[in-house]
This record gives sequence, structure tokens and C-alpha cells, in this order.
Amino acid sequence: MTQSEATSWTTTKGTVRVEVEGPIGWLSFNRPEKRNAMNPTLNLEMTESLERLEADDRVRVVVLTGEGESWSAGMDLKEYFREVDQAPAHVQTRVRRESAEWQWRRLINYPKATIAMVNGWCFGGAITPLVCCDLALAAEDAVFGLSEVNWGIPPGGLVTRSLAETVSTRDALWLIMTGEPIDGVRAAQMRLVNEAVPRERLRERTVEVAHRLAAVSPSVMRAAKGGFRKARLMAWDDAEEFLYAKFDQGILGDPERSKQRGLEGFLDKKSFRPGLGAEADQARGD
Repeated sequence: MTQSEATSWTTTKGTVRVEVEGPIGWLSFNRPEKRNAMNPTLNLEMTESLERLEADDRVRVVVLTGEGESWSAGMDLKEYFREVDQAPAHVQTRVRRESAEWQWRRLINYPKATIAMVNGWCFGGAITPLVCCDLALAAEDAVFGLSEVNWGIPPGGLVTRSLAETVSTRDALWLIMTGEPIDGVRAAQMRLVNEAVPRERLRERTVEVAHRLAAVSPSVMRAAKGGFRKARLMAWDDAEEFLYAKFDQGILGDPERSKQRGLEGFLDKKSFRPGLGAEADQARGD
């Protein structure tokens, strides 16, 4: 069996588990005994796993979740601070670079749709990959927090920048300055995640959303989400030029002819109407 044919595997050092289920690639933190804390080995294996799923044509959506009762408790304090702090300076530089490679660079620019499925604890440095996934769903009883101030440091890495991407200044500073945890319901109210659902429905709801995303042409999805990520930081004139280029790129590179089929359904077959969709139109008898 080739790599592209495998439906599940665990990485060499065992820190990441992957399962391909239809168009969904389930990418799991696999250190449940450590509440899925991220260590240097996991960072390398996450990068490798994301590359493998990117190259797998079966996969249209990647879901990032955690084995056991946690999503991720953040950085592994022993391996990141005690051990790395005692190593030469170049080691710390390398470890930080490898951490950033998947936690934000890779995820923000990932060509396939990504969903964070937060099934439990999500603390500290785990906030960065959470935010850098395109969408996020959480169990209502999942626990989020930035406890760093309580033990003597500010939030590490790009956590603070990540919060600024998704939540208001007041909410971000509350989390940063108090160190108080919040549950999934509050995280959804803050817009740290899109939705919070009962734990028993979390996987079912994630699969529903993933299949909806998987139904979109990969090239159109790549252009749509990539356009938003880049254009939101541009001046309007620059954004106009960039987004038209993305628009054309998404259409010209789409082997599924999504634009043509959409226009035919809307204008000719009357099988689709924006805001209603094909099923609604069929129910109306149009």
C-alpha cells in the first residue's frame, strides 16, 4: 500500500495521528498523556503530516483535533523552557522556527480548507494554530485559557497576535491579563471559535461542515480563502487588483468548471438561487 492509499497512520515518533475518511483528513495531536502539549518533535511531525495531506488528492478538508480529552494544552514547558533554555542560542532559534512553520505559516497559507475541532483543553500556545485554521468548532465544555501571567511570563510566540485576529481588544486583554479560563460557549460568544455544540455532537457537526466545504471546487476554495487572508491587510486599491487576480486564477485553474456550472444552474436551469440554494429552489418548484 502506498502512502497515498493509506487511510490511517501514526507518525514515526508517535506525536501525530492521521486518518483519511472520505474527503476529510483528520489530523490529531497524539500526546494524550501530556494533554497533547506541543513539543519540538510534534512540530516537525505536524509539518510533515500537513505536507502529506496537501499532496493527497483524496483530501479536501483537514480537521485538526486532539486525541483523548484535550485539544492541546499549549507548549510542553519542560521541553520548550527548561531544556531549550539550557541549550545553545542557535537551538532556541531553530526550535522557534520549526514551531512557527506549521502553527501559523503553514496553516494560514494552507491550500485546503482547515477546521479546528476543539474537543477539550486549549491553552497557551495552542491558541495560535486554533486561530490559524480557517474555521473552528468547539465542545461547549471545552476549556480555553491563557494562564501564563499566573506563573510569571506573558503569552509566548504569536499567541497575542493570534488573538488580535479574532476577538475584540477587551476580550483579548481579559484573557491575557487575568489568566481566567473560559468554556466553549464563551469562546463562541467572543468569536474565538465559530460555534460551540454539545460534546456528543461535536464530531457530527464537524463532519457536516467539512462535507459542505469539500463540495466546493478545490481551486475556488483556495482562491476564496487565500484572497481573504491577504486582502484584509491591504489598502483598497491594492486589494482590488489582488482579488481580481485571485478571481481569475480560481476560475482558470478550476477543472470542475464551477463558475460555468453555477451560471448554468442559476440562469438556464433555474436550479440554484443565491441565498436559497438548489434544494430550496426545488422545494419551491422553480
